[in-house]
Amino acid sequence: MRQAAIIVAGERRSGARRERILSPWDGTVVGEVEVGDAHDIDAAIERAHAARAQLRDWPTHARARLLQATAQRIRERADELARLIALESGKPITLARAEVARAAITFEVSAGEARSFGGETFPVDLEPRGEGRLGFTLRVPRGVVAAISPFNFPLNLVAHKLAPALAVGAPVILKPAPQCPLTALLLVEWLLELGAPPAALSALHCAPEVAERMVRDERVAVLSFTGSDRVGWHLKSLAGRKQVLLELGGNAPCIVDETADWRAALKPIATAAFAYAGQVCVKAQRILVHESVFASFTEELARAASGLCCGNPLDESTVVGPLIDDAQAARVLAWIDEARADGAKLLCGGTRSERIVRPTLLADVRDEARVCREEVFGPVAIVEPFRDFGAALERCNATRYGLQAGLFTRDLGRALRAARELEYGGVIVNDTSAFRIDSMPYGGSKHSGIGREGPRSAMEEFTEPRTVILRPAP
Repeated sequence: MRQAAIIVAGERRSGARRERILSPWDGTVVGEVEVGDAHDIDAAIERAHAARAQLRDWPTHARARLLQATAQRIRERADELARLIALESGKPITLARAEVARAAITFEVSAGEARSFGGETFPVDLEPRGEGRLGFTLRVPRGVVAAISPFNFPLNLVAHKLAPALAVGAPVILKPAPQCPLTALLLVEWLLELGAPPAALSALHCAPEVAERMVRDERVAVLSFTGSDRVGWHLKSLAGRKQVLLELGGNAPCIVDETADWRAALKPIATAAFAYAGQVCVKAQRILVHESVFASFTEELARAASGLCCGNPLDESTVVGPLIDDAQAARVLAWIDEARADGAKLLCGGTRSERIVRPTLLADVRDEARVCREEVFGPVAIVEPFRDFGAALERCNATRYGLQAGLFTRDLGRALRAARELEYGGVIVNDTSAFRIDSMPYGGSKHSGIGREGPRSAMEEFTEPRTVILRPAP
């Protein structure tokens, strides 16, 4: 059983109390974690703010070396990390291994970006009084970064906050997900072991109202939050003049038009809709299929969903594990039942055993149903036919969310039209909405957030340009 402490500016501390972290699968104790309070978070803010000058002078080669060494440590301890992720988050072990591999890449890419990230030169002599001068910009850290991460990617989404902050030399205070903080705290311990300046890193498991102290505090310059849109926009309202980066919920559509090989699209769509119990913000939730292939596609997708293995996350064959807690399992089933009571047709699933909700596919769902209107964050998808491609794009846009959308087509013109017209942060052609490469700019439109992640994009969010004009001395 793992024991995790509070970490304040590199110092391990005990809290006023401890909490047990339980497996979502069977309720067994995975570990214990110290709980931070207002005193701890205030100390972390004070130490981080005081460390800005030290971190500013931290040389590029040292930052890059730390990030590269962390990528190597993650690869060397991959089995340990994957098992911990599976135990505390309920993520199937095969998907946990994939997350570990991605986290190593996130640190590796951040190391490369640290070596090349900087400002630019610009001409000053566009008018006579600028003659003889040199103009350029520096990218300088905005200041302390408050990082708040969710449970569904307890390693890689933490990496997407810590690695870019360290790459630019910004102190960072991490609040990991309350359901699964152990993986994140282990990563922070490794970063310190590998040479991160102690002042650069704090990490605290704490209550939301305690974490809000760093959102309100003017000594914190940046808020980077990943989680629900309700919480994200609430935190933004508290953040004042901070730079705010929000990666929030989704309600992702996938279009399959009549030119696509719909059989080839079946497996990736089934995985994107139901794997990890659908607890992915870019999961395929609304699937729009051309009417000419709708019946065949829907029948085969229901068959594929019914055949997915549900159960113990440590079982190599498991694709659909438990929801994170009882409340979420009950909510997802209630939304399914609500849609069915309003006329939706159940094509497969619709049942619950403990925290396992069977992969559920619905048709004839009314627009007002929450499984259509909101982010379901569970193993539920809806299918609907379309005749006109333009109308399908309008259907995709008929939501307050706009994170990512998928399109399967052989028509290049349609692909380009979708890229122009879909109101989403990402448009993925001939793959699902769930596709992400960790180096790419990633983020949403509308209620799905502001700003972009991905190492270089986040580094730009965490820094600001400083203009320098040099004039030779007389």
